[in-house]
Amino acid sequence: MRQIAIYGKGGIGKSTTTQNLTAALGEMGNKIMIIGCDPKADSTRLVLGGLAQKTVLDTLREEGEDIELDAVLKAGFMGIKCVESGGPEPGVGCAGRGIITSINLLEQLGAYTDDLDYVFYDVLGDVVCGGFAMPIREGKAEEIYIVASGEMMAMYAANNISKGVQKYADTGGTKLGGIICNSRMVDNEREMLEHFAKELGTQLIHFVPRDNLVQRAEINKKTVIEFSPDEQQANEYRALAKAIEDNKMFVTPKPMSQDRLEEILMEYGFFG
Repeated sequence: MRQIAIYGKGGIGKSTTTQNLTAALGEMGNKIMIIGCDPKADSTRLVLGGLAQKTVLDTLREEGEDIELDAVLKAGFMGIKCVESGGPEPGVGCAGRGIITSINLLEQLGAYTDDLDYVFYDVLGDVVCGGFAMPIREGKAEEIYIVASGEMMAMYAANNISKGVQKYADTGGTKLGGIICNSRMVDNEREMLEHFAKELGTQLIHFVPRDNLVQRAEINKKTVIEFSPDEQQANEYRALAKAIEDNKMFVTPKPMSQDRLEEILMEYGFFG
């Protein structure tokens, strides 16, 4: 079983990328579980056809601790198992605690079955919080992929996340598998991300081009793989899935200074 965490700046497209990636891996015959580690609880919506998955924390609040696995786990497209951690009431408590509670509960209820090929954690990009860092801090996720784009703040966040991966690599055993570019059509974007990844000591594992088909599929509450399986964008997610399936390059990243990051941005014309 490969346990993979997907990180990235808020709004960069982690959940969309994760769901389309897992749909492609499911199409390849893999058995998969997604654990949504975001209080918004939107990590599995497309796989479940728009179903508002009841979160682990909401279920525990309403029903107590004596619950069955099927109360918090639902199967969606390609049989992908879906769980949403959820979070506390707005303004109350630590959202990261929901991740810790959920993963511990899933382990107790036997969700991590031997037939699973992949477990994906779709995680908020704030690794400063211990709860959000839990998949890497305690070695739950052995592989990290960071979703980024050629935008300055996306690259800044990816570099910052790499610091968290570096910090826990020795104790948790977590390694960085690569950067996934979710394109925003920035000038020289592919070349800039390739350079950025190389500087971190990793690879640009796939460049996912921007396509309005992704938004059309989302409006129809589906992944691209399910909504338009014969379109090129579906093939892009299949290529990403194949790249991750075959990946052998796992590293402890070498985060760069803010000055060095800005030098790369300037080299590729970001500042005119």
